[in-house]
Order: sequence, then structure tokens, then C-alpha cells
Amino acid sequence: MNESSPPLSLYRDTAGSIGNYPSLAGARRARVAIVGAGFTGLSTALHLAEAGDDVCVLDAYQPGWGASGRNGGQVNPGLKYDPDTIEAMFGPELGARMIDFSYGAPDFTFNLIKRLSIDCEVRQNGTIRAAIWPKPEAAVRATANQCERRGMPVGLLDAKAMAARTGTDRYMFGMFDARGGDLHPLKYALGLAAATRKAGARIFGGSEVLSLSRQAGRWVLETANGSVSAEKVLVATNGYTGNLWPGLEQSLVPVFSAIAATEPLSPTVADAILPERPVVYEAGNITVYYRINAQNRLLMGGRGPMRPIGDASAIRYLTDYALRLWPALAGTGWTHGWNGRVAITKDHLLHVHEPEDGVLICLGYNGRGVAMASAMGNALANRLRGDETTPFPMPISGLKPIRLHRFWPLGVRAAIISGRVKDRFGL
Repeated sequence: MNESSPPLSLYRDTAGSIGNYPSLAGARRARVAIVGAGFTGLSTALHLAEAGDDVCVLDAYQPGWGASGRNGGQVNPGLKYDPDTIEAMFGPELGARMIDFSYGAPDFTFNLIKRLSIDCEVRQNGTIRAAIWPKPEAAVRATANQCERRGMPVGLLDAKAMAARTGTDRYMFGMFDARGGDLHPLKYALGLAAATRKAGARIFGGSEVLSLSRQAGRWVLETANGSVSAEKVLVATNGYTGNLWPGLEQSLVPVFSAIAATEPLSPTVADAILPERPVVYEAGNITVYYRINAQNRLLMGGRGPMRPIGDASAIRYLTDYALRLWPALAGTGWTHGWNGRVAITKDHLLHVHEPEDGVLICLGYNGRGVAMASAMGNALANRLRGDETTPFPMPISGLKPIRLHRFWPLGVRAAIISGRVKDRFGL
């Protein structure tokens, strides 16, 4: 498969009308130009437009084309690191803001969907973080204890409770967070785009930004058939970041995350697997995550080939693992398999940069982009408007290219193999 082809997925087959935003033609002006029509770019544009700002969004393909429209559909709270670690890294003031913001991001997302009346199969049935071995159990316990100390709505699940919640006896421990949930990500992206356009923003698809330069005190974004002159620019390209800004592409690793989906399961089988329909992700070196969607399809996600795929045969390790967890799936058809690129940063934290006056960059969600990107849109919009009444929730950092970045495919393959071996033996 070619990465530039329309992405094949269960989401694309079930989203209804995909829409087709026109490509940019001729010269335009805007106060803010946004590169990327994923969750970050669309949410930022929406909040700017709702405040009466003049905003233009440019995407190389169409809204939701990248990982925003292909991800696992899990709306999870928190960051990569535990709350205590975040406060130790960034201090009690900024650290507390980061914790409150990231753990509150799912509620922001669910409230946004409700406010905009977006039909995207949204459910807030909670998130389970599952531990198979003693080492990940200790990590999950530590997370749960730190969340409980801060009054968060989490609960501990022993082996018996985990078996009841997940339909398998594989897990020895888990943490349930009531704030999590799931949705149909492409429907959400398309609904967000429609609401953004309705609010007054201009969205252009098929409009890859080829260059960004400073001209006469403004930023000029050039595409193949047009240009936009803007006071301020947001680059929100995440796992599909190119060389638009020097060193940016080398500051992250675009790792493919893959998903396999079954045919619709019978209510009996679906209820035996996840009776309460939470989303689940395993604690470990190489995360496996899953959920049952609104049509009773099981969606299994994890790392896969570092190339585009178009069916489940390329990710047999996920489908085989599902059968190991739930033998009742024997004979079940896997109708879809797909993947998309998520942006992994070296420190596994979201990166926000301001390399020059009027340029804002936000990327590197490290697989936690559905909730965080939605919420970041509001924070980024405030910063682009110069609104300092609410402190910015994330650190602003300098751009730091990753050493030997050109070898990232080899590094990722080695890390996946090593991580799977460690997970197999609980290391």
C-alpha cells in the first residue's frame, strides 16, 4: 500500500459521508493559519473561530486522514508518567497544571462532543489499565495510589474483578478510571471539521504546505496552487510531520500503530469479553489495547509493521493474542486491519515549541492524542489569541532533533522485539 492512498479502515467503511474539502487556490489572508486538520488543528481552529477569529486550516489530504481518523478510539486520561514524576520533573506549579489538564482531558472531550452534538458513537464507560506480571502490577498500583491521593475517580481491581471485567484470567491486577471511554474517531474528526467550518473557519483539503517563510512581517504558507498570508501559524502535523520547519521532523519518531477488527460478535460473546464496555490497555513495554465498539466488533490494537497495511493478515500477532485471551473467538472473522502513524518523542512527553515570533508548534502525543489533542486545541487557541488569563497547561520547550534520527525504523523494530520479549517474561 502507498501511504498517500486513501486509508482503508473499519472507520472509513462506517463513517458515512467522508466529505471533500476543496484545495486551496489563489492567495488568501488570515490572522491564523493552521497546518494539519487532525484533532489538534481542528479543535484549535474551532475555538479560534468561535471567539470570532479569522482562521484558515490547510491539510495535505482531508480532515481526519491521519491518525486522528485511524486510532484505537480510546479516550484515556493522563500522561506517560505518573503524577508524582511529573511534579518532580516540572515542579509543583507547572506539574500540577499538567496533571489537572491531562487527567481532565477526557471530560473536556466528552463535553465538547455533547456541546457540538457530534454523532460519533461516544461512550464514557471508563478505562482499565491491566497488569499481567508483578512488575507492571507494581507500576499500576503506584499510579492508582498517586491518583487516589489527588482525589481522582480510580479504583483497584484484583484478579477476580479483572476476570469479571475482561472475560479472561490473564490479568493479576488492574486500575479502573471512570473518566475514560471510547468513540468512533473518524466520525469525531469529521464532525469536528463540520462544526469548525460552521463556526466560520476555512478548511482546505489536498493542500500540502510546501514552504513557510517570513515576508513583510507576516508568515506566508505556500501550497501547489495557492498561498496564505497570516499573522500567526500553528503547525499540528504530529505523526505526519515533514520538513516544513528545520529540525522538526527529526524531533520525533513516526511509529505505526495497528488495529484489527472482528466481524460483529454475538451479544453473548461480546458481553463475555467486556460486559461493561470499558476500554482496556495493558501495562508493559509494548502496549496492547482493545475495546468492543458500538456494533459489537472487537478492536485489538498495538504495534505492527512500520509500513501501511490494509488487512488483518499483516498483524496476526494481535489476532492470535485475542484468541489466547478469549478462546470463544475461534472461527470469528477479522474483517479489517489498518494502521496510522503516531508521533513518539524521545522523552515521551507532548512537545510545544515557539521557535520564532508568531509560530507555534504542537505535536508528540505518544499515543494519547484523542483526549489531549482535543483539549490542547482550546489552550492553543488562547495562546494564539494572546489570552494570558489562564496559564498555559504544558511546558514550552526548545526544538531538539533526535541523534541518528535517520535510523529510526531500525531502532523501532529493535525496540518492539525487545519489548515483546520483556513483556513475555514480565521484565
